[in-house]
Amino acid sequence: MTIKKEQVDIVIVGFGWTGSVMARELSETGLKIVALERGEQRDTYPDFTYPRIVDELTYGIRLKLFQNISKETVTIRHTPGSKAYPYRRLGSFLPGDGVGGAGVHWNGLLWRPLESDLKVKTTITEKYGAKFIPADMTVQDYPFTYAEMEPYFDKFEKICGASGQAGNIQGKIIEGGNPFEAPRSGDYPNKPLKDQYAGQIFRNVVKNQGYHAFSGPAAISTGGYTNPYGVQMGACNYCGFCERFGCFNYSKASPQTCVIPALKQYSNFELRPHSHVLRVLTDSTGKKATGVTYIDANGEEVEQPASLVILSAFQLHNVRLLLLSGIGKPYNPDTGEGVVGRNYAYQIDGAAKLFFGKEVYFNHFAAAGASGVYIDNFNGENFDHSDVGFIGGGSISAHATGARPIQQMVLPKGAPNWGSGWKQSIKDNYLHNMSVGSSASVMPYKQCFLDLDPTYKDAYGLPLLRMTYDWQQNELKLTQFLAGKVENIVKELNPLSYSMGFKNLDSHYDVRPYQSTHTTGGAVMGDDPRTSVVNKYLQSWDVPNVFVLGACCFPQNIAYNPTGIVGATTLFAADAIKSQYLKNPGPLVQR
Repeated sequence: MTIKKEQVDIVIVGFGWTGSVMARELSETGLKIVALERGEQRDTYPDFTYPRIVDELTYGIRLKLFQNISKETVTIRHTPGSKAYPYRRLGSFLPGDGVGGAGVHWNGLLWRPLESDLKVKTTITEKYGAKFIPADMTVQDYPFTYAEMEPYFDKFEKICGASGQAGNIQGKIIEGGNPFEAPRSGDYPNKPLKDQYAGQIFRNVVKNQGYHAFSGPAAISTGGYTNPYGVQMGACNYCGFCERFGCFNYSKASPQTCVIPALKQYSNFELRPHSHVLRVLTDSTGKKATGVTYIDANGEEVEQPASLVILSAFQLHNVRLLLLSGIGKPYNPDTGEGVVGRNYAYQIDGAAKLFFGKEVYFNHFAAAGASGVYIDNFNGENFDHSDVGFIGGGSISAHATGARPIQQMVLPKGAPNWGSGWKQSIKDNYLHNMSVGSSASVMPYKQCFLDLDPTYKDAYGLPLLRMTYDWQQNELKLTQFLAGKVENIVKELNPLSYSMGFKNLDSHYDVRPYQSTHTTGGAVMGDDPRTSVVNKYLQSWDVPNVFVLGACCFPQNIAYNPTGIVGATTLFAADAIKSQYLKNPGPLVQR
């Protein structure tokens, strides 16, 4: 038996960054809003309080804040012709679960895209010709310009209490910032995070090599700060427990830190945790959503009627909900037709581990999740691609997120794996190592996509999402190129020893080691319904009262962490809903 709830104006599915920001923006309208989050309720107090949250075994190893993949997971295969198998142990990526979603456990790197990131296809074609793009690469432009989005990048940074050093304010290049960044309307709300010693020596070396070093932009407050929603944030104390942990200090931006407190004043907003949405319901035409069905905390199936449905779950979950709900035509890799599941991309990275003598100390335990010094000389179109043999680029950095004793214990090659020799190696190396790494873009391909698995089902009998993905030669050539640049930096840093951890040209995607949770695509935004699921306002082309938010809308994956674009496009969509859609419900862009 299905329980039917009273009609509401807006239902929001998922309550991480996108869901919470959208709820806060739309609550001002006075409309009745219900947010459905399948995980548990969580807040800074009591869930992230010290010392309980700095428990590496519980949160870093046993992954308390993440999705329970025994109930729902994805299946993965390398090629369309191979068999997919379930992702049974969290490794390569870590979808969040519970109120706050992935916005709780992230490291807080908050980037704006390069201008060329938003117009990749146009930029490449104009500079190198259309034939420069491989035949199987389905790269496309974003449906807006950087100038359109700049006010929303600015607003989201202010909501997050972001810290950093601007490199380009209204076209004026600022010393110490990133000279390659797109023009900003103003500086960051807070000064940059402090350099660690690794960042200081990296900064000196890359300057000697002619590069432009800058502190990484962080959604971490470095001073007392009140955001535009009236929520107060505290100064970071560099505790070393950002990644995989909630912030007990109200410093790292998260829905709990920056948004949810401001929602408590709105009686027209209701949050329902333990509400697992199964599908979006549509009328007999399939062109209008009528609400959603979900399983509540008691295991009962509930129908929630609504006039407007907003999908704001994790990237993979949004795509699966569209497929399960029959919204949009599923992508067919054989014909190239269809859009839902198209343009899936991940992110490719690599790092060198450096080991120094006992006279050189790196106190990484005193770090923030976004502590790091970067160069962008080889990112995007910041360098000439004529003779490199690939499209895209990446940032290079000396970046450390902490020095947790279980997961971040770094030992040189040849060190014993157990016993007294292992203990001695830990003692010899714990304070005397650093890393230099890269994070690179990944382009989309015809053969990399998401669809519903024909074999495996979740705990409710619904098909799992199937991921067809492998590294392509373009990205492997790119990461090898960056590895060469990294090794040149490493050699000048002059460690006692180092090891290189970069993929080679024969590498295949491996789900076992953690790499990043920067999964994108599957519900791409664009100007053409034949190659996109949603328009520039993140509104479904096929069902106009459904909006789809988040990294699922990215046409391809940039080298940076996705949260900056995710937050800005959510604010952009919220403005369009308030100023246009609610006044005249229907398509905001004509097909």
